[in-house]
Amino acid sequence: MLADFTSDVARDEDHLALAAACQPGVGLCTIVGIEGSFSRRLGAQLAVLPDGSTVGDLADSCLERQLVSDMTATQGSRVIRYGRGSAKIDFRLPCGGGLDILLEPAPDRAACRSAFEALRTRRPARLTFEDGRHLFERTYLPSLKLVVMGEGPELDAVASLCSAMKIDVEVYSRDDLALGQAPRNVNYDLWTACLLLFHDHEWELALLEQALASEAFYVGAQGGERARADRILALAARGVPEEQIARLTSPIGLMPTCKSPRALALSALSEIVGRYEQMRAVA
Repeated sequence: MLADFTSDVARDEDHLALAAACQPGVGLCTIVGIEGSFSRRLGAQLAVLPDGSTVGDLADSCLERQLVSDMTATQGSRVIRYGRGSAKIDFRLPCGGGLDILLEPAPDRAACRSAFEALRTRRPARLTFEDGRHLFERTYLPSLKLVVMGEGPELDAVASLCSAMKIDVEVYSRDDLALGQAPRNVNYDLWTACLLLFHDHEWELALLEQALASEAFYVGAQGGERARADRILALAARGVPEEQIARLTSPIGLMPTCKSPRALALSALSEIVGRYEQMRAVA
């Protein structure tokens, strides 16, 4: 069943079409060229199911309907131009640009499943697509994961926002932690962010020491300039190397000051998602 393949990656919209393409009878559309501006990145994908429904998102419902129609009429893999410069004179993109989209009625299922399994176990994956004349590569990164530890309404606000955005989040309140000890069951990788939301900053040091020594791409801690200065001195006194301390983000967020838990959650999460998207853009 399609749900069996999408359940583990349903939180990352970038992986949905790939997960669907693991199933027999599902076609795969991949943007391999962009002329002008378009609201999706190079490599964005849409899966076309046997019943004509789609999985994924290419921003324009008219384009998606056209792809479903063209996929039905396509025998082998081929690249079709849509919008500017296209032979399809009765179809135009609202942005006025042009897209080259690779249509694959029968993508390599084994390769798709291998890539899916890598992502499911939080490893990056790369696929090669071809239309008989050209080769195209597509890199997939594991989904964003957030480990958030803290107390009070700020912790609840971040957890709630992550849930609404379908971001994988692990939440640890003070009741889940021991003062002065780093939790043993937390795993950080290159696609995980750590966010500390404590008012009582003595809870932070062991947690920061663990996160800063890990591969986590973002480590941030709530607090103003005085808390930041005290934190740096305390970490240095514990023997944390300067290059690790320099990784710490504080103050957190895109907005300079936040006066409510929800504003702080939105500000911090926007910063974290922005950094993750920068990694995805150069993958």
